[in-house]
Amino acid sequence: FSELCCLLSAVHLVQGKFASKLAFLPPDPTYTLMCDESGSRWTLHLSERADWQYSSREKDAIECFMTRTSKGNRIACMFVRCSPSAKYTLLFSHGNAVDLGQMSSFYIGLGSRINCNIFSYDYSGYGASSGKPTEKNLYADIEAAWLALRTRYGIRPENVILYGQSIGTVPSVDLAARYESAAVVLHSPLTSGMRVAFPDTKKTYCFDAFPNIDKISKITSPVLIIHGTEDEVIDFSHGLALFERCQRPVEPLWVEGAGHNDVELYGQYLERLKQFVSQELVNL
Repeated sequence: FSELCCLLSAVHLVQGKFASKLAFLPPDPTYTLMCDESGSRWTLHLSERADWQYSSREKDAIECFMTRTSKGNRIACMFVRCSPSAKYTLLFSHGNAVDLGQMSSFYIGLGSRINCNIFSYDYSGYGASSGKPTEKNLYADIEAAWLALRTRYGIRPENVILYGQSIGTVPSVDLAARYESAAVVLHSPLTSGMRVAFPDTKKTYCFDAFPNIDKISKITSPVLIIHGTEDEVIDFSHGLALFERCQRPVEPLWVEGAGHNDVELYGQYLERLKQFVSQELVNL
């Protein structure tokens, strides 16, 4: 009984410390989706907080819809057509504390610069998606997005790059460990929840959340890891540890001086992605 009490205390301590750094933090929705009378066409309406940076022409290139997960939640999906000549589509799992509305301008800019279309989705409980954000829902959310991308748009796995940022690396790693794709990009990834809360943790306990470290070795696709060396939320050591476990790692990008939320502001971020997509994937 005393050992059980100690275990439960440890679980609560882990949850408390992890929550203070990387708990689910869905923002107030920055967009709405309005369905027409036919029930098949959805219109995206962005609020001022979405900080849209482009014209209506670019906005018209964004298609949104809702799909249902295996857990019964309806999640919002967004397909951003950035380039008519794009060979690859990024299945983008975004970071914490943002939704599709806030990410929409970033998707336009990123996709047009690296010549990729972008398909993204909001986790359960984020944006227009129903339900609550949980670890199990994360896995069901990306599975539903993956199926929608393949069936609705006919995009084959060999033309999909799984891109996860921060908490988004969790569903990305889980999916990549089960399905082969063109490649995987992990941006500021974590090894596991307990290792974020307690950096000296050496093993994965049964109550540990988001165990990327135990799944990444099952990924057979090429993996590019990007991490800031001064990350204040998920220490740089997480990126290094995951890199060492990869079956097919490519040259990583360690962004000197970058933190958790500013990696994409450094010039080498776009340059590395361009090189990876336009040159390296062709020869892998």
